[in-house]
Amino acid sequence: MHKVNFLDELARIDEHWSQRIVGEANGQLIKLAKGIGETRWHKHEDQDELFIVCYGCLTIQLREGTVELMPGEMFIVPRGVEHCPRADSETGFVIAGLNVTSTAAGGKPNL
Repeated sequence: MHKVNFLDELARIDEHWSQRIVGEANGQLIKLAKGIGETRWHKHEDQDELFIVCYGCLTIQLREGTVELMPGEMFIVPRGVEHCPRADSETGFVIAGLNVTSTAAGGKPNL
């Protein structure tokens, strides 16, 4: 058991839209990521995806509209809902879900 400082861990992440696992609870992976720009449009048929913003502003684009998240705010994208996270400036955030999703199919941008 150890405590995790989100801001310290985010400072160690070099690649945008890459996830770093920092914990696991009840079968859920707790991951940190930084983003700038946007990912691909995608959906997760097998899991909800929770986003909590630590710093910056994360826009969760949905086909029905957008949700803007500021530090301290969270949003859960329900399973099967197509979405495209976007950050106009560097944003650090927490993601919780059943497995790692930073792949091309899971929304990682084309590089």
